[in-house]
Amino acid sequence: MAKIKAHSLTGRITLPLLATAFRNVKRNRGAAGIDKVSIRLYEENLFNNLLALMRCLKDGSYRPQPLRRVHIPKGDGKTRPLGIPAVRDRVAQEVIRQLLSPLFERIFHDDSYGFRPARNCQQAVARVLELHQQGYNQVLDADIKGFFDAIPHQVIMAGVCAEVADGNILRIVERFLKAGVMEAGGFQPTTVGTPQGGVISPLLANIALNGLDWQLHNAGLRFVRYADDFVVLGKSQAQVKEAHELVQQHLTQIGLTLSVEKTKITDFRGGFAFLGFAILAQSVTMRPKSVEKFKTKIRELTERHCNLDQEVVRQVNAVVRGTANYFATPFSNVLTRFRALDAWLRMRLRAMKFKRKSRSDNWRFRRKHFRNLGFVFLTDTRAPPAVAPS
Repeated sequence: MAKIKAHSLTGRITLPLLATAFRNVKRNRGAAGIDKVSIRLYEENLFNNLLALMRCLKDGSYRPQPLRRVHIPKGDGKTRPLGIPAVRDRVAQEVIRQLLSPLFERIFHDDSYGFRPARNCQQAVARVLELHQQGYNQVLDADIKGFFDAIPHQVIMAGVCAEVADGNILRIVERFLKAGVMEAGGFQPTTVGTPQGGVISPLLANIALNGLDWQLHNAGLRFVRYADDFVVLGKSQAQVKEAHELVQQHLTQIGLTLSVEKTKITDFRGGFAFLGFAILAQSVTMRPKSVEKFKTKIRELTERHCNLDQEVVRQVNAVVRGTANYFATPFSNVLTRFRALDAWLRMRLRAMKFKRKSRSDNWRFRRKHFRNLGFVFLTDTRAPPAVAPS
């Protein structure tokens, strides 16, 4: 029996769909692309902009602009390249993402958690702990080398073509992939990869790795994947070694490779890092890299020569709340770590206020003074009691 593909997706491109796509793009904020048109500027003539975009998407004349290349620090001295599409192209990507996502949600594996509806990082980590409780103690901690920048376009397109037969939509997806980037005033073509920063990139990444998910499943192996970050779990080291060989073989077939430096075979006693957490047999807490990332953000906001004003309160609180909301979970043991970071944060704030670092200032500016200014701290988060992995 021939597989039924989606043929008439172009006909579903309507103004209400574009309006919803724009609202999603606006909610996610983000900078302007190479055309320097911000979300606010695009919104000033929203109806005409969306109408023009709809016509281009439907008649096949749509051409995305090159992406604006920016580099953001990763926290280890290295940077991660992002490709920032123009607002118009982010709306177009969101339209295509909304059309494609329901088609692929039907075929994605349940243990794939990245960038999918009603799924998040904490659920992925909880699934790892659930498998550990079932006796899966051996771990392949895998890392795909340069994943987003290295996915071959033909792998992505083959995955999309397997479910979609609308030629116009397929051409638009291919144009997203081949839009190129502008960096240092020059144009660079994109012949491989789907740039981090693109609205549709996470969906395309999941499509590219869906075959790996099902190959692991069919081999009887357990895994948990969040985009390109995944672990394979087994009850014996031999099983995990088998998984390592299977993953390497599959990735080689699709033009990718595992990072030799970052991929390792371990177990829960030795511990491993996953999605910012340090996971061991008896505890789950913040990994050291996550702690340093938090400190780096706070250092940037609390430089001693600046004034301790309400804008600092707002920005620091945003970092604190974001970190607390992410790491304070029913399964994590973060209270001790949070207390230490709170004390460090108060030291930074006192040094900012008094333009020096001195223990005597602890008595001059006590916790109640921070509360009066409106600061919140990591230990203010009341997480459910931690569930220790067994």
